[in-house]
Formats: sequence, structure tokens, C-alpha cells
Amino acid sequence: MPRKIDAPSLKAMINDGQELALLDVREHGEYGEGHMLLAVSIPYSVLESEIDARVPRRSVRMVLVDGGDGVAERAAARLTAVGYTDVAILDGGIAAWEKAGYVVFKGENVLSKAFGEVVEHACHTPAISADELQAMFDAKEDIVVLDSRTPAEYKRMSIPNGINVPGAELAYRVHDLAPSPDTLVVVNCAGRTRSIIGAQSLINAGIPNRVVALRGGTQGWVLSGRELARGASDSFGPTTPEGEAKAKAVRDSVRQRYGVKSVDKATLEKWRGETDSRTLHIVDVRDDSEYAAGHLPGSISVPGGQLVQAADRWIGTRGARVVLVDDTEIRATMTAHWMLQMRWDVYVLEGGVGSDATETEAPKRQLLGRKDYEIEEIDPKSLAIALDAGEAVAVDIDVSTLYREAHIPGAVWAIRPRVAETLAKLPKGKKIVLYSEHETRARLAVPDVLAIAEAPVALLTGGREAWKQAGLPLESSPDTPPDSERLDFLFFVHDRHDGNQDAMRAYLAWEEQLPAQIAEDGDARYQIPGA
Repeated sequence: MPRKIDAPSLKAMINDGQELALLDVREHGEYGEGHMLLAVSIPYSVLESEIDARVPRRSVRMVLVDGGDGVAERAAARLTAVGYTDVAILDGGIAAWEKAGYVVFKGENVLSKAFGEVVEHACHTPAISADELQAMFDAKEDIVVLDSRTPAEYKRMSIPNGINVPGAELAYRVHDLAPSPDTLVVVNCAGRTRSIIGAQSLINAGIPNRVVALRGGTQGWVLSGRELARGASDSFGPTTPEGEAKAKAVRDSVRQRYGVKSVDKATLEKWRGETDSRTLHIVDVRDDSEYAAGHLPGSISVPGGQLVQAADRWIGTRGARVVLVDDTEIRATMTAHWMLQMRWDVYVLEGGVGSDATETEAPKRQLLGRKDYEIEEIDPKSLAIALDAGEAVAVDIDVSTLYREAHIPGAVWAIRPRVAETLAKLPKGKKIVLYSEHETRARLAVPDVLAIAEAPVALLTGGREAWKQAGLPLESSPDTPPDSERLDFLFFVHDRHDGNQDAMRAYLAWEEQLPAQIAEDGDARYQIPGA
């Protein structure tokens, strides 16, 4: 059995300066309804497929948090089986943390979103409303709107006339997009965080233009009664020699003023070998196409603006070394100057990728523990025959949204942490065939099912995609599973993207109240100049 620790002991661990992988193994919807500030979400449903990339060091201190329902114990057993050696669980789960008087946070990427709010307070980041921006458009003022989100988000919906310039690109590309110092630069995102961080990035860079954030981003635009553009594709073009020279001057200024640290390639190679004592993440902050064209071996692709926005999606160990890589050190430096203020141990690789950009394939995700068990596999046509004959029952172990959209006719939906409840309701004497979109989620649930099933168990080879490619039918169920069972879905975040204006207002208000919670919690300890 893993050792258990109480909430005060865990609070002390969080603040002792040593590496700590604090993992919340509940499902995404449960996590989003209330979690610890520094807890990283790695749901039990995907544990063995996510853990290697996000927590690569097997000997790191690790504490698991659940809902006090035994999921952490099951997760600990799986992690121990695949080689993690220092795994503990929070006794009593998240309820014990809250009972001890500690703060519980709603939402996701809270550490980064709260950081944006604190930055706005500390730096007095200027902002304008949607009404003010529209008046400027109507008056044909000299203005450029830069959307700091990802290309996919921008294409889905954007401010009319906006240009897509993801966060880390802003200080690199703005000199060509707004060559006149008289041009007003407006930065937007979907809400508040990336608008604030993007605008303040340009202010920190010292560009001569007036820079403002669009208050409320695309949500603020909709709430003002205006329509968003759909399917836009406007983005920055190649950087001119003059623009790049200005960007490099910005880089040098920011590096000096904010104390951005660098590391040479020889030291990086030394760090690669210290896997027993320190965790290392090498992150390429260029855009995905540049990464795909050639990158440093062992690096992962996370465009810099997204890393600032949601570092915990890729880095699961607090206190890990993080080395940022690009080609000119411009984007890496701008990303690093924010991560330093968020208290990450971050460095920029001197000289960038250079001639070492020898890999074009991303690191393959490891599915740990796959060889710990044997499982029969069945092809789609054989499964269809068995289902028609009443000899088998299909169990869909996938995201609830995908099940609602399309699943094998008659299949039962299950989620890994509660799979025992589903199995108890299945008809007796039939072979249990697990599947998911491909195979990952279903394969991860195999040990759980084998431990309790009283019937033969098999896995659908190739998952639902193979079933579909075989020309076999699928059915939908818009209301099944019911919302009450959808542990993996965070309604609080998604409703605002579906045009729910009340949800938009609530979300923006939630962001604005985060600094007070951060101050009460005390674990963030941001280092913002002037704060």
C-alpha cells in the first residue's frame, strides 16, 4: 500500500523548494470543479499514456490526489508497477485539503490564468472595451488587432480585421505588422489572460507603439452585441531584415532587464544525463510547422504563448528544469521572461536549434505497463458477428462526448475509475469487449476490468475507427450518458464556447476574482517586477 500523508504535510512539501509531482488523478470534470492550485491534472483514465511525458523521472517525489474514493490507491498501484518509486497519496483526497482550511480552485490552467490577472494589477496593463475598438474601426484610425491565440482558435472565431499572432510571436512579428510608432496595437484572446499577457509582452519589449488589451477578448465582443468572424486565416508573413533586427534588440533588452538565464549545448547534454537527480524538459517554442521541419532530439513542441498559458499540460513536476529552444532566441526569451516570473526554473538554449535540428518526428508517447497483462483481441467483423449472436457485449471506454456522437450500436459507456459499476450491470455470461476511439483508453482499462470481470474479456483491435473503416454501423445518443455521469466533461469551461452569454459573463468574473484566491492560498509566489 502507498503511504498516506495529511494535508498540512503536503502543504509543507509544496513549499520546501524540492521537486514535486503533485497529480490530481480524478477525471477532468471533477478536477475542474475544485482542485489544489499546483495540482496537475492527469486523469486515471489516461494515466499510463500521459505520465512518462509529463513526469519522466521515475524517482521524483509524487503525491496523488483524488476524491477520497480509492482512485488514488489504484493509480498508485499502476504507477509503482511501471517504475515510479516514491508515490504517496493525500489521505482523504481533495475534501481533506479543503477541510484543513486550504483553498480549492475552480477551473483549469488556474496558475497561468491567475498570473495574467496579477500581472494586470501589478503592471497596470491598459485595456479598451469592444465599444471603444468599434469606434476606432468606424473612425478608420491607425490600428492593428493581433489575436494571440492558436491558429485553430483564431480560425474558429475572431475579431473582425484581426490578425493571428500567437503569444510568443508578438514581440518578434509586431515590428513588421505595425512599422509606424503611431499605430495602436490591440491584443486579444478569447477572454482575459492571453490578451493581458500579450499586451504586456509588447510593453515589456519596449516597442514605441501604444499597446492595449481588448477587455474580455472575443467573449467581450459577443457580449457587446457584435458578431465574430468565422474561418479567418490572416496571419503574419516572413520577417523582414529590419523587423528581425528590432526583434533581436528587444530580445537582448528583455533578457537583461528580467534576468533571463541561458544554457549552452554542452551543459544541456550534461543535464540530459542527470535523470536520477533532476527532471528536465526541453521545449521548442516555435510554431508546429517549424518544429516538424526539424528540431532538437528529445524536445517537444509547445508554441511559447501556450506554454505560458498552460504549462501544466506538458510539465508535471514543479521545480523541474525547463530549457526553451527556438532559432533566434527571440521567442524563447519572451516565453522565458514570463515563466521566470511564474517561478519556473527556466533557461534559453544559446544559439537555438542551429544544425542540431536533426529530428522531424515528435517523440513517441509511451504507453507504460502495456506488457503487464495479456488480452485477447478481436477484429471488427468478428465482434459484429458476436454481437448479433448475443455472445458479446461492447463496452465503450472513451470520452463521453465522443460516445454521444457515435458508438457501436448497443454499446455501454463506461469510464475507467467507475468501470466496476458498469460491469455489475452487464448481462451475465457474455464476452466483454472493450473499445475506444483507437485503442488507448480501452487498453488502459484492461487491468481494472481483468481484476473484477467474471466473464472473458477482449479488446477491439483498432478501436472504433477500425469498426468505422470496416463499414459497420454507428449510432448516436445525445443524452446518454447523462450529464450527471460525465466526470470527464467540465461544463464550466465549455458552455461559454457554445454561445452561452451567461456562461461568458460568469467565466470573465471568475478570472477577475482569482488574485484574491491566489493571495489567500500563498503557494504561487509569483515574482512580478513592481508587484
